[in-house]
Amino acid sequence: MLRLRHLLPISAFALVLESPIPAPAQTIINEWSSIKAPPAPELKAVTVDPKTTALLMLDFVKPGCNEQRRPRCLATLPKAKALLAEARAKNMLVVYSFTSTSTMGDTLSEVAPTGKEPAVQSGVDKFYKTKLEQVLKDKDIKTVIVIGTAAQGAVMYTASAAALRGMKVIVPVDGISAENAYNEQYVIYNFTSASGISNNTTLTSVDMIKF
Repeated sequence: MLRLRHLLPISAFALVLESPIPAPAQTIINEWSSIKAPPAPELKAVTVDPKTTALLMLDFVKPGCNEQRRPRCLATLPKAKALLAEARAKNMLVVYSFTSTSTMGDTLSEVAPTGKEPAVQSGVDKFYKTKLEQVLKDKDIKTVIVIGTAAQGAVMYTASAAALRGMKVIVPVDGISAENAYNEQYVIYNFTSASGISNNTTLTSVDMIKF
């Protein structure tokens, strides 16, 4: 009996050694090259009320929107200009932003402010330590159309901040830009999947917005 008691722990240890050892868990880095992008989201036509909708023109400034740093931004200017003209024609609130290292004077001439439109200066979240939320509340704004650059910066963080504040957010995908297509893609995917944001965000194009 005593000998059996000594053998039992040894037998148990042997069984542990013989058991297959689980392979280390895969991380996103290991899977990176095999990941397939999800299907592109559907763009939806939207109709907005100019009285309760604001157009946010985010960081269309020369230091960030140029041929060297972000040529994809320059490609969005015709659409941005068309949307801006339509919003102004409908007397819609237009709010500009510029980066913490630029001025409103750096705004590209194609989409330059009139001088009477409100503007805020901040990092990627244009609500952070600015008057943006109060400006929108004062005009009883319920919906914001967000365009600008960079997609993974000002657009994503400001649009998300608006959605989390209960506002409806409209993102024309042909009015946002980044340094490369991947950055734009992951931002769009975030808008369609992030909790608390996706349910308040609609993806569209400039031509699909009606007033």
